[in-house]
Amino acid sequence: MSFNFKEITEQLNEATSDARGAGVSFSGKSLKLNSEDDAKEVCDEIKKCEKMGYLDLEGNTLGADAAKAVSKALETHGSHLKRALWKDMFTGRMKTEIPKALEYLGDGLNRAGARLVELDLSDNAFGPIGVQGLAAFLRSSTCYTLQELRLNNNGLGIAGGKMLAKALLDCHVNSSKEGKPLALRVFIAGRNRLENEGATALAGVFEKLGSLEEVVMPQNGIYHPGVSALANALSNNPGLRILNLNDNTVGPKGAQALADVLHNFKSLEYLNLGDCLLKTRGALLIADALGIQGNHISLTELNLSFNEIRPRAAESLARAVADKDQLTSFHLDGNAFGESGRTALRNFLTTSERIESLGGFDEDVTDDEESEEGETGSEEEEDKDTDDSDEDDGVYIEKEETVQTPMQHKGVKNPIKVEEFMKSSTGENLLLIEGDKVAQFLEYAKRVSQDNNHQDTYVDELLPIVMKVSSHCGSGYADIRVEAEHLTDLLYSELFHYASKNDQMSNLNNNLLVDLGLIKSEDKNGGKIDWNLEGCFKALEKIVQKDYFPSLTKDALKLFIEKPIKPGRKFVDPFQEVKTSLKAILDRLPNT
Repeated sequence: MSFNFKEITEQLNEATSDARGAGVSFSGKSLKLNSEDDAKEVCDEIKKCEKMGYLDLEGNTLGADAAKAVSKALETHGSHLKRALWKDMFTGRMKTEIPKALEYLGDGLNRAGARLVELDLSDNAFGPIGVQGLAAFLRSSTCYTLQELRLNNNGLGIAGGKMLAKALLDCHVNSSKEGKPLALRVFIAGRNRLENEGATALAGVFEKLGSLEEVVMPQNGIYHPGVSALANALSNNPGLRILNLNDNTVGPKGAQALADVLHNFKSLEYLNLGDCLLKTRGALLIADALGIQGNHISLTELNLSFNEIRPRAAESLARAVADKDQLTSFHLDGNAFGESGRTALRNFLTTSERIESLGGFDEDVTDDEESEEGETGSEEEEDKDTDDSDEDDGVYIEKEETVQTPMQHKGVKNPIKVEEFMKSSTGENLLLIEGDKVAQFLEYAKRVSQDNNHQDTYVDELLPIVMKVSSHCGSGYADIRVEAEHLTDLLYSELFHYASKNDQMSNLNNNLLVDLGLIKSEDKNGGKIDWNLEGCFKALEKIVQKDYFPSLTKDALKLFIEKPIKPGRKFVDPFQEVKTSLKAILDRLPNT
């Protein structure tokens, strides 16, 4: 049997549109809307759509003047709008443009008397300054009816998290005066570097709401104080179905706080505490809380992978899900069960007929690996080590980037040279290079290659520069991100042009895969990767769509992107999400 995947995709899109009602979508059009005239096509479609239920502008870039024009159209034709789908809408915009654009859009909906149900501003890395433009909108009557708020990957930081919390609390107070308090059901704010303070501020909102059903806050640098605040606040939301705190440092103390409130969530369907450094003791606490007979019977997925859990917890974890008839996915890979723990898990889960839900153990540390890595200490020692730990207890993958502070908060700094950036390639230092940065980077690469007495090393010297610059394309600070994206485009163009002209493409493709961590270097003395790979992969999402990007390089990326190098210790690939996103784009590109 053969399938026409294009037809299937079109049918799914049509079904989705039908479910949302009438609306306007420019999703993925890559429009650059700078002036009011640029926005005319969008405005015309808004005016033509009767009872517009949704407006999808994902994947376009909207300036302040264009937003002003869209605002006018919304003012007269936006009264029926329920879903503002505005993901990835400010690419290439300066930080000062975004707040104004958000203010315009909000004002237009306010004047129209719209009552939103969903607001999605994910993948707009506008940082705290963006929240300033969003705050008044969130406080307004347009958002009194908001049920779904999606702010994933916005670079909010602690300051942005606090401002967001204040705006939502004000919305709750204002809407309560009308007799219908804000009843948010879905709150998504992953990859925002909220840390303990930002999480605690938002916990104050959660406690007031009491209506939450889905809370997704992975990769935020939250440790047990912030987790405890969230747990206590969420206990006032008995309808919670989905909780995702993946890749925060929950630890045993945070696990205790969660275990104390899990009994409140009778309808819990999905719990993701993967890569949270629970350790054995934390896993036992969660197991005990979930194992209450007759509770959490709707649980369908439980993720406790990559938590350094040892064999002692195997039986408790298996017994915790014994009565969970709806369970379809039980993720425990990447721990330290060893052969004995894995066998115990399989035996207990087979007895309770839950074995089909158990995922694989490709990344579980075997007994031999534990011995080789010097991790053969007792579980009692492991728990003791963890008991007094705080923020130094875990490794947060974005820790290095979180200390970067935008220029406006640092005061005036002296300009630096490219050599200094190469030694300390922070986002701030990238901004501190004055003049024609591309020319300076290229001159630096040529100079170093000439010092090596071999012009053919030019590609080898230029590629690390590209990596260090592009590593900031995922920055939460708009000024850094915009500058990095601009420079990355120009540097990649020069890199491929030179390599093609000088018969260096084979060498470049190989080195690119090495510098992205996709294959191992044949040179044992090769330099280590000291740049943020997440930003590098994020940059490639746009670069691979450029005309100058070679088809053979695209093919090489597609081949190796799902086969990352596994380090000595077994950890979850922290870049899997952005790699998957890049591969999806590569798969969509036409073959050349």
